[in-house]
Amino acid sequence: MPFKININEFLLLPYPIFDVRSPIEYNKGHIPEAINLPLFTNEERAIIGTAYFKQGRGEAIKIGLEKVQSKLVDFVESVNKIAKGQNIRLHCWRGGMRSQNMAWLLETAGYKVYLLEGGYKSYRHYVLKYFEKEFSFIVIGGMTGVGKTEILKLLESNSEQVIDFEGLANHKGSVFGHLGQATQPTTEYFENLIYNEISKFSVNKTIFIEDESISIGNVFIPNNLFKQITNATKIIIQRRINERIKRLISEYACYDKNELITSIKRIERRIGGDIVKYIITNIKNENYFDAISEILKYYDKLYKLNFNKTSLGKTTFLNIDELSNDEILNRLLLHSKKLNNGTN
Repeated sequence: MPFKININEFLLLPYPIFDVRSPIEYNKGHIPEAINLPLFTNEERAIIGTAYFKQGRGEAIKIGLEKVQSKLVDFVESVNKIAKGQNIRLHCWRGGMRSQNMAWLLETAGYKVYLLEGGYKSYRHYVLKYFEKEFSFIVIGGMTGVGKTEILKLLESNSEQVIDFEGLANHKGSVFGHLGQATQPTTEYFENLIYNEISKFSVNKTIFIEDESISIGNVFIPNNLFKQITNATKIIIQRRINERIKRLISEYACYDKNELITSIKRIERRIGGDIVKYIITNIKNENYFDAISEILKYYDKLYKLNFNKTSLGKTTFLNIDELSNDEILNRLLLHSKKLNNGTN
């Protein structure tokens, strides 16, 4: 018999996780380290679902058995390649027939199987509930191009607790933020990735994050976390405008001009057709300094408009123009300590 365990026990075990839901369910969102071992294809699942509603449970089970019987050996061989005789963890959507049947097969093949009570649904409930905890966030803010992501990496290299939302979202947040990035996850999977990172940290220690709007490209930060980010203490990074422009040129001028032009056209309604034409002309002429300078006028204005709405906690400013990485790190940690102690 498989061992049915709750989500807390399930996540603590070191064994491989197999998710037996269909590929479409898995791709919408899954436990980050889980491997998809679908009992049914998307098409088979649809056929069985239709049979259940139109002909009843018995007919649906019969069709399911017909679809699965030719794949039993393949299931075992797939698990053998990954688990290599280890114990395994297994789940479906609600801990129902799909995971129970796969557990029976794999136990017959010699595996000790741990089944997740409530399935992936219980995992999702657990993740969203986890975001209701109070975290000790310090938000690294600043205008586009000051180097917030690099500062997070600097903090991470010093073994500080850091969550890179943009890295998890596969998007850098700006109009060019998708360039050079993998396909964005779904919001559901993005939430799972955030949980996977934040659950490793001490809740009582500072967690450094980058200042973000609630949406990063096409994904959204969970509401409970975003409320905390809005009210968290912030360190606003400042850098000379010319340095910001140079940094952005270094980051984006390497991409194809047509990709840059297509990207800038997406905000044409917001910044105006004439300005977009001016930016496009400069991109075509490889005059990236003037193109980026004009784009920053829009983003700087937007940043100033939103600053008071999204900066409700304590705030301090740090100009890093003349500072080395070691000096930036020391200043950040000093500011963090002062902000957390309530001093200025």
